[in-house]
Amino acid sequence: MLFAGVDVGSRTAKAVIVSQNGINGTHLIPTGPESAKTAMAVLEGALQKKGLSFEDLSYIVTTGYGRYIAPFADESLSEIYCHAKGVNAIFPSSRTILDMGGQDCKAIRVNTRGEHVNFVMNDKCAAGTGRYMEVMADALRVPLEEMGERSLRATGTVTISSICAVFARYEVLSYHRKGYPLEDILAGLHEAVAHRVFGLIKKVGIERDFAITGGIANNIGIVRRLEKLVGLNALIAENPQLTGALGAAILARESGRRMALKP
Repeated sequence: MLFAGVDVGSRTAKAVIVSQNGINGTHLIPTGPESAKTAMAVLEGALQKKGLSFEDLSYIVTTGYGRYIAPFADESLSEIYCHAKGVNAIFPSSRTILDMGGQDCKAIRVNTRGEHVNFVMNDKCAAGTGRYMEVMADALRVPLEEMGERSLRATGTVTISSICAVFARYEVLSYHRKGYPLEDILAGLHEAVAHRVFGLIKKVGIERDFAITGGIANNIGIVRRLEKLVGLNALIAENPQLTGALGAAILARESGRRMALKP
């Protein structure tokens, strides 16, 4: 029996297919203007990689911003629930999770069963999100994937005082026009983001072990600064963007098993 989890996020859509024995397939694509079509496309992509079809799936759980729009969902669950479950599957010892998504940031505390017991969500400001970093990368004309590493090469740092992406962009460009080294500007930007999301983590309470999920988990500059603030080495999956979809797939498997046991 096969089960699927589909995470339709604000910037990226992810799909994970699992069996009773583990992961059978994954796929990831940019979220397009129509969430329903994106959800269908990302799941079809995961299925096609393994020569499978929708008829091979016993149960499908969707999560993320577009979870209610996906036409094929058997069940839709919050990303808090799914990320907690996904991290627990990869890192059973983790008790504190930071999910840094495209347009929001969540700090989650979980128990030994991978159930969230507390969470705080920053969904009214871009700071600490993928979109925030994209705005800054565009302003400075630096490839997004290079920002973190280059920030670690800084010999100094600047102070970015604005939380708002619009005003922070103005600060960043002002430093750039004044001739500050690009690496020092990136260092200041990454410091500001790290301190911003650290405030969220403190609100849920920091417990071992500490995991980071979402696209920004691939940014080494953010990760290193957060590790220093938290005082723990971060646990990061091979592909941290797939964690929510993995959790959704595991929950789909659990729901499918319960249904199979019903008389």
